[in-house]
Amino acid sequence: MADDIEIKDEKIFGGWRAPENLIREATTSIHDDNVAKSVGMRGGTIQGTLHLSMFAPLALKLFGERWFEQGTVSMYYTYATVDKEEVRAIIELPPGTNEEMLPISTKDEQFKAWAELKNGQQIMTGTISIGSPKEPSYLQAIELKNSKPEELRILAGYKVGEELPSKEILLTQEEANSGVKRITDQLDYYTNKDKAPWKSTIFYPTVLFEVMALGYGETSTEEFNAVPFYGATELRYINGPAFIGVPYIAKGKYVCIGVSAKTEYFWLDSTLEEKETGKLVASMRHLNRFMKAGSPHYKDQ
Repeated sequence: MADDIEIKDEKIFGGWRAPENLIREATTSIHDDNVAKSVGMRGGTIQGTLHLSMFAPLALKLFGERWFEQGTVSMYYTYATVDKEEVRAIIELPPGTNEEMLPISTKDEQFKAWAELKNGQQIMTGTISIGSPKEPSYLQAIELKNSKPEELRILAGYKVGEELPSKEILLTQEEANSGVKRITDQLDYYTNKDKAPWKSTIFYPTVLFEVMALGYGETSTEEFNAVPFYGATELRYINGPAFIGVPYIAKGKYVCIGVSAKTEYFWLDSTLEEKETGKLVASMRHLNRFMKAGSPHYKDQ
């Protein structure tokens, strides 16, 4: 666990992190400086899903190991960050909570959570929870609004309820060890099975998103004739953790497709199941947006 976690003012704070934009050379994506600036961004953006892994050490401190079995992080991305910009994760605690009272491992609880820049600018906002609290998560509480098919240009032909081709997943330890270098908060659970209570290494949140994204983990401007970017992500462990070296099947479908003032968008719901048993291990809700600005589909605007 990170040694710079701090509890004060009825909040739990992660340490400051400065993630690198390791895919800035992807010249057909919003992670490229030129592409990002062409649609009004400050520069090539850091994936919002990279920041999700910052919450794992805080969740472990707050909820204990059970969070990787029945925990949820649900975040709406509000401000795009750039290369090596310092950020930190924060979770609001109940009044009177102190470190001696943690972890809250046997209750089903949900708390407000967010991440911010040093100037206080929130980069994402949402909830983090354990078990099945009575209130819905941040993203589950959002009303999904579909648009009429004839209103769609970038996503013309996409249909609500359409299922994506399922995908078999088998993450090796070598792949996990390579990928974990991208995230700023690296728990032993991801790389050392002897230090994991399940006697097996587990997926970190960022890669859990990627396996359930079903092809939308990285989207290209060329594919859609528009600049895509992540809008929100919820990861929910149902019968977790997801173990490295175990075969899984990822499934997903579009649950909402629409148009806003500046974007077109889709919401994707996905699941991760054990291949051998069919056991539901995790689920995801994810929002992808596509910028109208610069798209030939909107050259008349």
